[in-house]
Amino acid sequence: MKKTNLLYITLIGFSLIGCKTQNTSNPKEEVLNTSETLQSTTADINYAFNTKALIEDIKTLSSDVYEGRRTGTKGAALAKDYIIQKFEKLGVMPLGSNYQQPFTFEAGKTYNATNVLGLIKGNTHTDKYIVLSAHYDHEGVKNGQIYNGADDDASGISALFAFAEYFAKNPPKHNVILAAFDGEELGLKGAYHFVKDNAIKQKNIVLNLNMDMISRSDDNQLFAVGSRYYPQLKPVLENFNDIGKVDLLIGHEGLGDGDNWTYSSDHAAFHKAKIPFIYFGVADHKDYHKPTDDFENIDQQFYKDAVQTIITAFTAFDSLEF
Repeated sequence: MKKTNLLYITLIGFSLIGCKTQNTSNPKEEVLNTSETLQSTTADINYAFNTKALIEDIKTLSSDVYEGRRTGTKGAALAKDYIIQKFEKLGVMPLGSNYQQPFTFEAGKTYNATNVLGLIKGNTHTDKYIVLSAHYDHEGVKNGQIYNGADDDASGISALFAFAEYFAKNPPKHNVILAAFDGEELGLKGAYHFVKDNAIKQKNIVLNLNMDMISRSDDNQLFAVGSRYYPQLKPVLENFNDIGKVDLLIGHEGLGDGDNWTYSSDHAAFHKAKIPFIYFGVADHKDYHKPTDDFENIDQQFYKDAVQTIITAFTAFDSLEF
């Protein structure tokens, strides 16, 4: 992910827009003021996926074995193979003749990269597609230190697998492309390549839901970005009932609510092509783009609740007529 450092600015007349009722105090202080309350809240959640598998996937992809998943490296190739194997195991079809969409680009040197693209067929709007995306590349190895990128963005990739599990029992109305993009850290290259060159006509792609950094938040906040530009999507977010530990907020859309994340990750490629998007992500934390973005530093409960939040939001978006 490529976000600038966050500046939370309190200005008269400007505040983060809550997806429910806005409260200027910490929205979780009154509800989650004891560990017992938190446990009773999360215990009632009916997760639509295997939470143990979710945690195991993010742990695996952010391990030293994958050497930070830098585009064009052995670690990235291992991550690509892991994603393909998971798609096959979970019954996800390839979008094309196989799961791989290879491409090359220049960023100081020539990189050989590969997007991994799976397909879940819809049962109603069979000519329209929703793209669920995350990027599997990260910063690699620098000065002998491995940048494992647990939150950025092994968290989003592992969430794609949770979606695949969900779809096995709950087929979507729209066709769904599960897109694991490469080259995000080098300029969103995989997303731009996909939007420009794939077998699906752009007019048939009706929505992109992008997940980039969703596994930890000091304030238990998950942001949904994009409804400013596509107001038809806003009611789903405004009427959303928070799940477990996660406070879902609309914000960071360039309206005096802190940094503008409109072009901060792979959703930018869709937005520039006039394809509606919602980006789900958390504020930058102390381990962002550092070798300490490790599995041990994610918040497992927040992460599980964030993935359930996004799946629940998807089901509402999937019911819309585009």
